[in-house]
Amino acid sequence: MFAANSIAMLLNSEPVNEDFGLLLLRVASGGGMFWHHGLPKLMHFGERMENFSDPLGIGSAASLALIVFAEAICALLVLLGLWTRATVIPLLIAMGVVVFVVDAGEPLSERELGLFYLLAFSTLMFTGSGRFSIDRLKFQ
Repeated sequence: MFAANSIAMLLNSEPVNEDFGLLLLRVASGGGMFWHHGLPKLMHFGERMENFSDPLGIGSAASLALIVFAEAICALLVLLGLWTRATVIPLLIAMGVVVFVVDAGEPLSERELGLFYLLAFSTLMFTGSGRFSIDRLKFQ
């Protein structure tokens, strides 16, 4: 009886729903970005280095290194909820370049995934990582 009352008090006294929502957003956006985009680029870095898109004119290898940093390292940190507000900044820049520079002339259906990530990471920039994150454990 005591444990059930304690759990009920915890759930009713603190906004757990928002924190679960932020956890799901972090797992979906950070995990999806890492698993489907960052990890494949990281694993095949050498193969892609010569002919990777260079929309900013800094060289293919440098463009690939920056996108791997954002899509692999930063996305993994977002997934874990570590330095979330700082680590979404490279992801926001990367998705902005993809949506508004690389895919600028494409129809909306081709830019839809990039726009989803841009919206998800923007939301995390404003809200932070939530209660179920390493940020919360480490810094509060």
